[in-house]
Amino acid sequence: MQKNHGTVLPDADKKSTINALIGAAFGSTGQRCMALPVVLMVGDSIKWVDDIVEIAKGLKVGAGHEKDTDVAPLCAPGAKERVEAYIQSAIDEGANVVLDGRGVKVDGYPNGNFVGPTIITGVEPGMKCYDEEIFGPVMLIKSCKTLDEAIQVTNNNPYGNGCAVFTNNGPAARKYEREVNIGQIGINLPIPVPLPFFSFTGGKHSYRGGGNFYGKQGVNFYTYTKTITANWNSFNELKLNYPRSDQ
Repeated sequence: MQKNHGTVLPDADKKSTINALIGAAFGSTGQRCMALPVVLMVGDSIKWVDDIVEIAKGLKVGAGHEKDTDVAPLCAPGAKERVEAYIQSAIDEGANVVLDGRGVKVDGYPNGNFVGPTIITGVEPGMKCYDEEIFGPVMLIKSCKTLDEAIQVTNNNPYGNGCAVFTNNGPAARKYEREVNIGQIGINLPIPVPLPFFSFTGGKHSYRGGGNFYGKQGVNFYTYTKTITANWNSFNELKLNYPRSDQ
């Protein structure tokens, strides 16, 4: 599971941060392990929610092969039903659906598995929508008073594939990268997937096994390791019973 968290500080660049959040939450219809479904808005950055909603409203929902489609259908009818059920559970548990993607109709595809971009505020740990994986185009937003609170929320979550912080403050970014217990960290990057020559270092319950599947650990997986311990006398002191190259 993913449940990746993004933390937004009020000193971050507003335009690039919002664009990054939109792409990370709704790109690939949220159906990827490195999506960013949880956004922790620190301090006054919570005031950006209206702008996020306005941009998300402009995304085009449609068939994946058609030009200009921003949000494609979910992979199966069951996936659509599951995502819509999580949205309803958020309402039932007291969260606020400020953009509801249920009931989207796409011309030419009356039976399509479409759910539009959905944004839910007032989300807290313990809610079903937060605790469980939605795997759809749903952005969950929680307000935090401080960076320390956002780090604590991130660390308390049992999953640890990736996380991100958006800020123009170097010390804040350094504090974040040192204190979060997540394996892959983005600084002003929403999906911190490393290049293939680095290991994919997801952690906690987002990871199983004894090694990662590419990078140095991937090479090690295919490497036959020998360990040899030896103690030799001087070559010239040995009495050899076969010809030597210097004879």
